[in-house]
Amino acid sequence: MNAPNPPLPAPDDTAWRSLVAMASPTEARNARSLELDTLDAGPLVELILSEDATVAAAVQAVSPQIAQLVEECVRAIAGGSTVRYVGAGTSGRLGVLDAVELIPTYNADDTMVAAYLAGGETAMMRAVEGAEDDEEAGARLVAKESAPGDVIIALAASGRTPFAGGALREARSRGLRTALISTNPLAELAGSADLAILPDVGSEVVTGSTRMKSATAQKLVLNALSTATMVRLGTTYSNLMINVRPTNHKLVARTVRMLVQGTGVDAEAAAEMLQAADGDVRAALVALLAGSEVAPARAAAAAYPPDPSRVGDPAGIRAAVASLLTSS
Repeated sequence: MNAPNPPLPAPDDTAWRSLVAMASPTEARNARSLELDTLDAGPLVELILSEDATVAAAVQAVSPQIAQLVEECVRAIAGGSTVRYVGAGTSGRLGVLDAVELIPTYNADDTMVAAYLAGGETAMMRAVEGAEDDEEAGARLVAKESAPGDVIIALAASGRTPFAGGALREARSRGLRTALISTNPLAELAGSADLAILPDVGSEVVTGSTRMKSATAQKLVLNALSTATMVRLGTTYSNLMINVRPTNHKLVARTVRMLVQGTGVDAEAAAEMLQAADGDVRAALVALLAGSEVAPARAAAAAYPPDPSRVGDPAGIRAAVASLLTSS
C-alpha cells in the first residue's frame, strides 16, 4: 500500500517557510557526499562509515554537559522522582529504546526513567501525522505525567520540534529541571531548557536524514547519560551488572558469570550461592567476597544499601564485605 501524498505547501502558510529557512547543520548539504548516487556499494559504504566515525568526537566534546545532566538525574531518582524523556520521530524512539533497555539491565522501572513518544505507541512503527507539530500535546503530557522533582529531557534532532518545546515550557512553568538533547548547535529550544546538550555532527550523508549521524549521536549521549546515572545509583560492582533482572536463560547465565568474574569462584559454586540466596545477587556477591554464609551477607548488604553519596562505593558492596571481614 502506497503512502498518501504529503500535503502541498499553502502559499499563505508561514510554518513551512520558517522551516525552509531554519539554521541547522543537519539540514545543510554535505560537500563530501555530493556524488553519492554515482558510487558503487563499496565506496558508498566507506563514505557513510567515514562520516559516522566523526560522531564520537562530537559527542565527546559535550561530555561536561552530559556529566552535569547525570548528576541532575541521580539526584532526581535517588530522591524518589523520575527522569522523563520526551521526543518525536527517531529522537523519541531512541528515548523509548533507552528507557526500556534499562529494565532488564539495571532493574530500573518507569518510576525511575520513563519515555514518551509523540503519537504514542503507534508512532514506534509508523509516522503519526501531525504528532510532532502538536505543542499542546507535549504540554499536556508533562502536566499529566510529571511530579515535583522530576527531570524532563527533550529529544529533538532539529532542536525546534513543537511537541518537545511544549513539554519543556510546561516543565519549566512547574519548576522542574529541564534539558534538551539536539544535534543542532543553533537549537531554537535551547533557551527553553536549563541545560542544552548539542553535539555538532555536521551535515548528513543524505541531506536532512537525521536517522543517520544525528541519531547515532543522540544514542551515544543517551548511552552515556543513562549508564553513568545507573552506575552512580549503585547498580554495578566494579564494571559488573549486579542489578540485572534475569528474565531469560542468557541473563541467568550472565548473572552466574558475573559472580564468577567478581569473586573468582567457579561457576558451580557461584550458582549454588545464588540458589542459596534465593536469587539475591547482592547477598550472593557479598557472601562469596567475604567467605560468609548467606544470612549475615544478606544483613550486611541491607545495612549498606545503594547510596550515590557513598564516595567510591555507591553500591555498598565493598562496605558490606568490609563489615563482615572486620567482625569475623
